[in-house]
Amino acid sequence: MEEINYSDKNRRLVPTRFKRMFLVVFAFVLHYLVSYILDPYSAYWQDYFTRSISEIIAEWAVSFLFCFLISEVSIFIHRKLNLRFPWTQNKSKRLFLEITLNFIAVLTLILMNMLCYAIIDPQSAQIESVPSMEEIKDILQWIVVSLVISFMIISINTMSYLINNWIETATEMSEHKIKAAELKQASVEAELNALKMQLDPHFIFNNLSVLSELILEDQQLGFEYSENFAKVYRFLLVNSKKNMITLDEEIRFLNAYIFLIQHRVGSGVNFTIDIDDHSRNMYIPSLTLQLLIENAIKHNSTNKRRPLMIRISNEEVGKVVIENTLSPLDHSEITSTGIGLNNITSRFQLLGEQVPEVTRDQHTFRVSIQLVTYDIEHA
Repeated sequence: MEEINYSDKNRRLVPTRFKRMFLVVFAFVLHYLVSYILDPYSAYWQDYFTRSISEIIAEWAVSFLFCFLISEVSIFIHRKLNLRFPWTQNKSKRLFLEITLNFIAVLTLILMNMLCYAIIDPQSAQIESVPSMEEIKDILQWIVVSLVISFMIISINTMSYLINNWIETATEMSEHKIKAAELKQASVEAELNALKMQLDPHFIFNNLSVLSELILEDQQLGFEYSENFAKVYRFLLVNSKKNMITLDEEIRFLNAYIFLIQHRVGSGVNFTIDIDDHSRNMYIPSLTLQLLIENAIKHNSTNKRRPLMIRISNEEVGKVVIENTLSPLDHSEITSTGIGLNNITSRFQLLGEQVPEVTRDQHTFRVSIQLVTYDIEHA
């Protein structure tokens, strides 16, 4: 699965434009609702609708702007804290910081608001040396209402963040489970196809026939053939269930597999293996090279006059290339028992690795495979 950058994820959790406007409207309504609940019998509310329409609209505009600033500042603080001090690190510290910063921001906005009023209307903004209880009460009420609005927005932001984060986590877990299930299925398919090759009557019959002939002609060579025949089966039984093995393990298996092919096909196919020691310690999905060799032999003619040339090499560290000359057979007569290039590509994709690069011209078929450089649990 593709890796998710936390900052990108956080940006997705920041409220959209619609949500931001909803928070402003919510703050605006809450501003008047809390003010009324705190003191429903104040002169402010008794004479509220006796004022002119222009005065009411002007007050609403100022209140809306104030609520907008509170909402945007709260969202800004929430977003920055998500980057610096996410909830997953220290919940108590995060809660303390968010409340404290919002409290400071609200007091700053109130002071700025009072300063603006003083600049716009100096006469009405004059305050006696000793403010009356009513003035103190109005200022405290203003602070309380603003803090309630701010804390409600904090709650909405936090709930939205936690819910979206839970959805993100649940989605990632589901994707991991699906990917694991697909990988398991691909591994089972590879294992079943390996077992098919083991139980393929033609494969067994051909090798036993060759073995019988070799024993009659050269007992030592017959013994070597039987040893390599056993190595091939042993490898298939042990490694067909693994997702990844080292390239060295795959090459050692291929040596035994190629030994059987050369004594069965004869000089109709020639192999060249040239791999550096460093690349041998890197990893590759099991049976990848064997399946490519099997496909090459099945889809091309093998005769002494024009032998099939198969070369396995690494032109650069960390990459293995398998290429073969082309002498195509009639595909209508071919019945393949391999999992094919599509399944090999799918296994690389499910493992999160770079897929093999396949190129073909008039004379050569070439597959370039990027090896895995990290140590992986492949049992």
